[in-house]
Amino acid sequence: MTILLIEDVVPLAEVYIEYLQGENVEITHVTTGDEAYKYLAENSPQIILLDMNLPDVDGMEILKYVSDTGLDSCVIVITAYGSVSRVVDAMRLGAFEYLQKPFDESRFILTVRNAIERMHLRQMVDSYKNQLGRDEFHGMLGKSQVMQAVYDTIDNVAKSSATVFITGESGTGKELCAEAIHNKSNRKANELVILNCAAIPKDLMESEIFGHVKGAFTGATSDREGAAQRADGGTLFLDEIGEMDINLQTKLLRLIQSGTFQKVGSAKTIKVNIRYICATNRNPLEMIEKGLFREDLYYRLNVIPIKLPALRERGQDKLAIALNFLKKYSEEEGKNFTGYTPEVEEIFMSHLWPGNVRQLQNIIRNVVVLSEGSVVDKDMLPKDFLSIKPDDVVGSGVPNNELLDVFKTPKKRDVTSIRPLWQCEKQVVEEAIEICGGNISRAAGYLEVNPSTLYRKIKNWKDQDSQNK
Repeated sequence: MTILLIEDVVPLAEVYIEYLQGENVEITHVTTGDEAYKYLAENSPQIILLDMNLPDVDGMEILKYVSDTGLDSCVIVITAYGSVSRVVDAMRLGAFEYLQKPFDESRFILTVRNAIERMHLRQMVDSYKNQLGRDEFHGMLGKSQVMQAVYDTIDNVAKSSATVFITGESGTGKELCAEAIHNKSNRKANELVILNCAAIPKDLMESEIFGHVKGAFTGATSDREGAAQRADGGTLFLDEIGEMDINLQTKLLRLIQSGTFQKVGSAKTIKVNIRYICATNRNPLEMIEKGLFREDLYYRLNVIPIKLPALRERGQDKLAIALNFLKKYSEEEGKNFTGYTPEVEEIFMSHLWPGNVRQLQNIIRNVVVLSEGSVVDKDMLPKDFLSIKPDDVVGSGVPNNELLDVFKTPKKRDVTSIRPLWQCEKQVVEEAIEICGGNISRAAGYLEVNPSTLYRKIKNWKDQDSQNK
């Protein structure tokens, strides 16, 4: 259990630390509010022992900071000057307990032990919630195992200042992932600055990141802050970083390594404290091989990798997301849609979704705007969507030639080559599952059937094999 002790009187702090010698806790001691703020910006102690009368700041301000930033800390307030109104204010800001000096060792230890017990109980509750699975996480939807792993990773990295590198196909929710990391971090009270490297012209990108001074180039009629300066104390999200010019990557690397930069047209050095998150839908290692991405920048950014799964790999999440969008857009458009026919659900489950969640979102909005009724049927779906075949999907991760091999016709062309239909079907299904690495849901997508259909067939074949033995 980690404890931050904020106490300006060093002899008193030493006494408190002595009291807790046998409690299996790790204590960090600071003497000023400034030191406390710096520590809390980088760390999330489970318990905070806060003296209210610090030399440079009122302890109530630190308590408010803990509350505003959403730190998951149990705060015990300590002061020599107690009043009913001050106690009430502290409790309203989330203080766990209030100790008024002087107090004895037993009272102090009991209060800390109660705080430890509370944190243990909170951790148990969080653990049970994780085991049950979360179907919504900071705007991200889905309770599949692959998404639960993403949520767990975000939980683990959010409180850190380590750089995060998000990869995933277009439309998988990389920006939502970055927002979730920022909103769960100690920096959430400060700005999350989002910069799409693919949407900004090459000659303007340096100014967008670093800013410029008046007269730096034609059209620079005034000083301008860049993304790096706006993100000071917060988070800078560089989306589609693979599109950044190779020469500008050198300057970005210098910013990350030194924490300093200069505006375009200025010699003045500006120091910043930024947490970096970047994302790409391309393979960064392939870009390095082609000379499009600096290897040293990649390894500087790729501290915590997060791989977002494609929608076709997320099983029943597809229907949950589809229902969520249907409800949202029905409310916005004043429609009465409440669900989908079983046929539409099967289409959604078997479709490969090359555009991922963004494609599903756009299709449902199209249906809601252009159709009337309470249940979405097949006739309401866009015709171009229904015409997409598995071979049209790019970047699915399974070579098309492997899929085609499953359906090849035997070279022998006489009656002895004819097999029962169920045997052909069984071979096709088994080979598709093998090609997809054992992922039945993914194989179902390529075979354009509902995963439940495959599970049912597999069970029937196993039962049939058992009867034949």
